Amino acid sequence: DTPQAAADARLAGDERRLLQRRVDDRQAEEAAVAAELAAPELAGFEPADAEPAALGAAGTEPVGTAGAEAALASAVALLNTASAAHAEARTRCEQLDRLSARALADARELAPLREEYDRVARLAALTAGTSAENEHRMRLESYVLAARLEQVAAAASARLAHMSAGRYTLVHSDARASGRGRSGLGLHVIDAWTGNERDTATLSGGESFFASLALALGLADVVCEEAGGLRLDTLFIDEGFGSLDDQTLDEVLDVLDSLRERDRSVGIVSHVADLRRRIPAQLEVVKARTGSAVRHRVPKTG
Repeated sequence: DTPQAAADARLAGDERRLLQRRVDDRQAEEAAVAAELAAPELAGFEPADAEPAALGAAGTEPVGTAGAEAALASAVALLNTASAAHAEARTRCEQLDRLSARALADARELAPLREEYDRVARLAALTAGTSAENEHRMRLESYVLAARLEQVAAAASARLAHMSAGRYTLVHSDARASGRGRSGLGLHVIDAWTGNERDTATLSGGESFFASLALALGLADVVCEEAGGLRLDTLFIDEGFGSLDDQTLDEVLDVLDSLRERDRSVGIVSHVADLRRRIPAQLEVVKARTGSAVRHRVPKTG
């Protein structure tokens, strides 16, 4: 008969109270919003470029949205830019991951080659005499030649001792050279008069000639031994006799005469006049306008 009777017949008491509470909450919310819109600072606010709008629930015009829309557009643009940068960065990260994996694989393949290179480079530096492990800075070829030089020095010492009346002998020296020089092929002379060992550079002109001649003869002896006893029957000596005094020259010629007694031919190239008197067989070079000529000359005997 009445709306209340119809409601009671349609809804139970608990359900009706729940719906009533929702209606009350809705009304309270609408009242709060209406109070906010009725605030003095919002009353009558409308941007100049805003479109006319319908009146709000509080009876005032709504706030303009142009500034908010511009801010939204700017934020969207920034978001799009950031999204694009993020996508590009992610692509680059994937590429870097692939490159890192490839570099790691290449490094693992190169590791044995690197070890082999280090071993070969260390050996090369050692043989070249540039390694810190090579205390004497001696090249490999110098090391091999040093063994031969010891033999040559030993053979030459016998000759030099005879030429110098027992005063000098030669010894090989592998002392480290000063500065950036290489070592291993040094020669020192032992002076029996003083008992000191010194560099061959300290010898006088005549003594240096002695040492050079002794080394040449010693080298010939070593070569003969290495060649299985093959003889070197001819030996030529070029100049150097002009620096010798008469006594020294006699001693040198005695050594050369001893070689001739062993069926060796010794040729001397020199301008020393005294040698012309002492050497019987001579080949003399005669200069002329039409050119030089060689003639065989035998000194006259008394």
